[in-house]
Amino acid sequence: QAQLVESGGGLVQAGGSLRLSCTYSGGTFSTYAMGWFRQALGKEREFVSGINWSGRSTTYADSVKGRFTISRDNAKNTLYLQMTSLKPEDTAIYYCAAGSNYQYWGQGTQVTVSS
Repeated sequence: QAQLVESGGGLVQAGGSLRLSCTYSGGTFSTYAMGWFRQALGKEREFVSGINWSGRSTTYADSVKGRFTISRDNAKNTLYLQMTSLKPEDTAIYYCAAGSNYQYWGQGTQVTVSS
């Protein structure tokens, strides 16, 4: 069974940067598309960014385009999200997900951006 574990969240001032990591185990990581989602307090979970199995194709929500960069290292079974120019509205729990239908999820990591 696939397991995903996020790390790298924390408290940062507006304009700062964070890098989230998601370590995958329990399956063939390199065959899965993966993505990052986030859920702010009182709001629905939303898509942030996705990446295909090879890392050659990426997508971003308009709200993070140009500020966030998704990448993966299949040799390390790890997915990354580099976040720069952070805004208070980026505050949320960030989740990584894997699979053709994003059927596997991590437990989330909190990102808080202070103004």
